[in-house]
Amino acid sequence: MTDRRKFVRFSLLTSAAMLAGKAISAQRKIEDDEVTYSTLRGQPVVVSTWDFGQQANAAAWKVLEQDGSPIDALEMGARVPEADPYNQTVGYGGRPDRDGRVTLDACMMDENGRCGAVAALEFVKHAISVARMVMERTPHVMLVGDGALQFALANGFRKENLLTVKSELEWREWLKTAKYTPYKNIENKMPGGQYNHDTIGMLAMDNRGNMGGACTTSGMAYKLHGRVGDSPIIGAGLYVDNEVGGATSSGVGEEVIRIVGSHLVVEYMRMGYTPEVACKKAVQRIAKRNPGMKDDFQVGFLALNKHGEYGAFALQKGFSYAIKNGREDTVYNANHLF
Repeated sequence: MTDRRKFVRFSLLTSAAMLAGKAISAQRKIEDDEVTYSTLRGQPVVVSTWDFGQQANAAAWKVLEQDGSPIDALEMGARVPEADPYNQTVGYGGRPDRDGRVTLDACMMDENGRCGAVAALEFVKHAISVARMVMERTPHVMLVGDGALQFALANGFRKENLLTVKSELEWREWLKTAKYTPYKNIENKMPGGQYNHDTIGMLAMDNRGNMGGACTTSGMAYKLHGRVGDSPIIGAGLYVDNEVGGATSSGVGEEVIRIVGSHLVVEYMRMGYTPEVACKKAVQRIAKRNPGMKDDFQVGFLALNKHGEYGAFALQKGFSYAIKNGREDTVYNANHLF
């Protein structure tokens, strides 16, 4: 009888301890969630592909730190490389196609799933602003070519020549051989010791935890006229899900399109993978599709989740990304597969 009483008492105490443990764990989870939410509210963040993204981040941060929206911040940020004549892969000064025509691609996506894009747009410097206008003023997602230009001019954008003397001279030199090669990492040094690389993709989160994304490029140098890569394609070059996070890409767009890359990265984050691991898994998907391609081309992904965590991964060495929040303003070199 005594042993039974001891057993019952021990069982009750054990059950109480277990319940208390569960209560403590539940409380700890609630507290952690509160800490995370507090961090989201107090710590906006913006990330960009490549080292020149640091200047774009600085412009975006001025908007975010004043309680501005991610879309406002991203537009201001993306306009920086678009206006830089020394950056020959984005906007004004971008390298032309094989016919000597500078064509631009861009897209934006906000926290509500609204998106807008332009492709093969000529004569308008700020393709990102036209993409935003497509998102906000039309029932469409994408306008291309002459239609995109017509829309831009009708909405107050100015027509101008985007082909700079430097880019034109390089194009004429290229015409002597007319050999098309999608380089892994374009590294023509710019004034100030920085490097001119590729598409700029940007992701931002405001102090309420709302997210947005932007992507803008002049595409591959000396491409076939009319070629469009992944940059203006929602789900390929950019994707944002306000419940999970966002992702963007840079590199050979055809390979990103084939796996719907940025959407894939977001879906991996939905499964619980960190941003870097999600990017790595997308890169591995591309590598699996292209056995033996070790040195042929470059693709990199950059991701930001709802907790403010960020990460990137690339096929080859050389892919960098920039981060700006209340604690740091840094450029990182992404890990890579090869």
